[in-house]
Amino acid sequence: MDFTLTNIPDFLPLAEIEKLQVALLKKQLRYIQVNSPFYKGKFSVEETEGISRISDLSGFFRTSKKDLAERTPEFLCAPKRELVEYVTTSGTTGKPVTIALSKKDLKRLAYNEARSLSIAGFTADDIVQITTTLDKGFMAGMAYYMGLTELGAAVLRAGQGSPEFHWEMIKQIQPTALIAVPSFLQKLGSSPSAFPHQIKKALCIGEPVRNQDFSDNQLSKNIAKYWDLDLRSTYASTEMATAFTECSEKNGGHLLPELIILEILDEHGNEVADGELGEVTVTPLGVEAMPLLRFRTGDLARKYSSPCACGRNTPRLGPIEGRLAQMIKLKGTAIFPSQIEDILHSFPTANPYLIRLESDENGMDAVSIELPETCTHEDMESLLVNLQARLRVKPSLKRSSVSEIQKALFRGESRKPKKIIDTRNGEN
Repeated sequence: MDFTLTNIPDFLPLAEIEKLQVALLKKQLRYIQVNSPFYKGKFSVEETEGISRISDLSGFFRTSKKDLAERTPEFLCAPKRELVEYVTTSGTTGKPVTIALSKKDLKRLAYNEARSLSIAGFTADDIVQITTTLDKGFMAGMAYYMGLTELGAAVLRAGQGSPEFHWEMIKQIQPTALIAVPSFLQKLGSSPSAFPHQIKKALCIGEPVRNQDFSDNQLSKNIAKYWDLDLRSTYASTEMATAFTECSEKNGGHLLPELIILEILDEHGNEVADGELGEVTVTPLGVEAMPLLRFRTGDLARKYSSPCACGRNTPRLGPIEGRLAQMIKLKGTAIFPSQIEDILHSFPTANPYLIRLESDENGMDAVSIELPETCTHEDMESLLVNLQARLRVKPSLKRSSVSEIQKALFRGESRKPKKIIDTRNGEN
């Protein structure tokens, strides 16, 4: 596929953004029609050529995670000799899936991350310490490294490690910025090894740092106790190979129009109104090896199409508010583990933790929370009061050793902590 990396102006008018996306979408669909065993016969040439606006995409086939997991080889559109990288999904909500990339896909990935990091305020003058893993097929770690070097920044590939190790690196290299999971940023800041430093910004991945209204959530407030940082959030996945990243206004992650089309859909597959909650559904553009069409991420969020105060007109994606697969129905109330986690972040002694989603003896949803032995009885009682007040339901609490919880968090040699165990779907 002839994907040309082009620096798209940040402040394109809305009409120009849609015109660009329609042209790139038609190009992607033509490529998929010719090369994808999975999508063959699922739409016609006439349907492709009939697209004149992005909303016309609504009549096309949607792709599920189940499709990708069960029929992975059928998504491959490039000869194996043209593949240069294999990465895996995190497997947070199921079995990890292997995604293949071509040389052009890698260039696209570097371009995406350089654009995203620039939106987040990173520059060629920064020295950036990456605290996430760069091994075990992790796309994000590789993408950050490639994007930073594309941007011209210096990179310290510290990867995963103890707070003591990272503070030693900070002392030696004196980075100006961090890329980190927010909960680790909190742990790092609270470490006894912490000392005055020159770090001024951080890009947060994997966990939201904003509430639905874009105010700082509890995790973000906890980080602020230890760090004086320009904290930005980014959202991406291995399947979409594209990021939605916050600008200085911190009112949602900006879409990169040359790289992805975003839809927010209800349970019937219909587009919801701007600002309403729905499933994040994406069509990555310019992908060569394993392109996806209308991929259902399973994540729930809101889209905002009004111009941003930063001057950009690109749609923005709000914080991820939950995952469809992890929705719990307790006594008629629908809740998500992310809501429980936000409350847990208010209690320093409730870390680390594990949330178990189960079925009771009547086949109804139940939730229990495993807390460390360091969590006091007083904190547990206060936590229950908070959970009941904010969620209108009362999960059960139990205490375990920190080592037992840590072992469960990194079960199956997971490269990042899996804080939720959903035995309703057969997970052990």
